[in-house]
Amino acid sequence: MSDRSWFYAAQGQQQGPFPEAQFRSLIARNAVTADTLVWTEGMADWQRARDIPGLMSRTSGWPAAPPWRAPQFEAGDRSNSGDRYGVGGVPLSFDAGLWELLGQSLLYAIGMMLVVPAPWLATGFYRWGASRLRVPHRPNLAFNGQPMDIWWALAGIGVLAYFGRLGHIANLAAILGQAYLTWTILRWIVSNLSSNGQPLPITFNGSALTYIGWHVLVIISVITIVGWAWVVVAQTQWICRNISGTHREIVFNATGLEMLWRSILFFVACFFLIPIPWALRWYAQWVVSQFELVDRAM
Repeated sequence: MSDRSWFYAAQGQQQGPFPEAQFRSLIARNAVTADTLVWTEGMADWQRARDIPGLMSRTSGWPAAPPWRAPQFEAGDRSNSGDRYGVGGVPLSFDAGLWELLGQSLLYAIGMMLVVPAPWLATGFYRWGASRLRVPHRPNLAFNGQPMDIWWALAGIGVLAYFGRLGHIANLAAILGQAYLTWTILRWIVSNLSSNGQPLPITFNGSALTYIGWHVLVIISVITIVGWAWVVVAQTQWICRNISGTHREIVFNATGLEMLWRSILFFVACFFLIPIPWALRWYAQWVVSQFELVDRAM
């Protein structure tokens, strides 16, 4: 257990990861109590700290825990739901280093600009991002897509960015084409996620036509200066509603106003260049924290 990293839930947020020694110091300072919900690799669900043998006290005399085997359950099976532990609705979190996030983002942007390396650099970015995403009840999240799966879509977005510079009609065609390719990539990403090495049975079912409509609406809303924030929030909520496959659904809780002022602050910080790494991580972590998993309405 000494080599594991731990997470705990506090004030509706997922905290961690913490190395074993640091986590035990949190216990000693009562930052983590017997009733705190905790999770580490090998556990299928979150549990209260007091229910984990040997965690709260090395001298408790409790027997050593047997090797844990995560139970396999089908979508819709509530027997392993986090609701047993009262953690329904715990938000997602993004555990990324300051410079690795900047580096991965730059590689992704370079791949799209150069077009040819786009399938490899974009796939690498998605794999890295999935490994840094912390999802309640979905340990060891991973992205398993391969660069050549839909290389034409990944490279096509970069090609259309240049094509759009040829004129107004070409720009309109590029906007519609990029929207379709983004829809294709989104479906590909969702269908290639796994947890603990097991593929997640989730899919994105939103129609291409509706997605393109949202994409165009976001571009048009930029004319209003501030209205785009509400449109982006609504589009994201629509995407979440169209991801299906398990008894939990993804919800996006941000408001248009929150999206607006944080986006403005982010772009202002980027204007001064030096704060970019800190602003990028702050913004990415906030966006991810607005997603959470909740039980679907019956």
